Amino acid sequence: MKFTDLAEDSEDSGHTPAERIAAATRSTWVSVGVNLVLTLLQILAGIFSKSQGLIADGIHSLSDLVADFVVLLAGHHSRKDADADHPYGHHRFETAASLVLGLLLLAVGLGMLWSAVHKLESPETVPEVHVLALWVAGGALVSKELLFRYMLAVAKRVKSSMLVANAWHARSDAASSLVVGIGIIGNLAGYPILDPIAALIVGAMVTKMGWEFSWEALHDLMDRAVDEEEVAAIRQTLLDTPGVEGVHDVRTRKMGDMIVVDAHLEVDASLNVEAGHDITVEARNRVLQRHRVLNLMTHLDPWHKPDLDHNQARTA
Repeated sequence: MKFTDLAEDSEDSGHTPAERIAAATRSTWVSVGVNLVLTLLQILAGIFSKSQGLIADGIHSLSDLVADFVVLLAGHHSRKDADADHPYGHHRFETAASLVLGLLLLAVGLGMLWSAVHKLESPETVPEVHVLALWVAGGALVSKELLFRYMLAVAKRVKSSMLVANAWHARSDAASSLVVGIGIIGNLAGYPILDPIAALIVGAMVTKMGWEFSWEALHDLMDRAVDEEEVAAIRQTLLDTPGVEGVHDVRTRKMGDMIVVDAHLEVDASLNVEAGHDITVEARNRVLQRHRVLNLMTHLDPWHKPDLDHNQARTA
């Protein structure tokens, strides 16, 4: 799963929220344009050339197109401000959209598997495809691979797991176009059965990816923590705050592409409440500035100075 790619750099990307939103929206509209053209081209060419594999690839592109609109809808709703019913904002709308996207892939993949198996049960009915199918499959392969690389670069830059899911959806189409192309070549070489076999492989790929995306999104909706590397980076930022003597019980949960953190901070027991409060405010500001943290809830614990006389006596 490629959602972990977002954690390569735990600190903010340096882009303003407006820039991140604009980049995500722009990349998604590019995907809409590519998928719209490919859907029409692949399905029509598949029907004309009698290639089940190419039709299956076109349906996969259609699911990409639907997924793009899900991403746009989710992006719009997730940017809404916090309100009385959603005090942490609407960031999990993106996670819910990722779940819908995964379920969509799962349904499409299972449908493709059923269609391919049905065709394989009657191999004598598999027709010879037209060479046009091969050219369309090759063009789709190149287009989808370029789209994947572009969308993944944007997703990493703006740190959006939903865009990562959509980018890898594009990569799955590129891989499926490669499989379809091989199947078409085999069909043209005198082995017609290879075309529905290619459709079967594509269906299995889509089903697997749909299951993985759905499972990841479901775990995020169940308050899964972020990876240990990112937790360690947040803990270190807290420890680097002047006045913080120790940190423990750091807990995280994902809120869309943001993180909600709870932490216990240890400060000098002799400090008054106001001084301790100032330290927690500084710690919170540092974490929010350096990490993709939406909110940090802190609990102060007293830290006692070591008994130097006692320690010296023990080492004497």
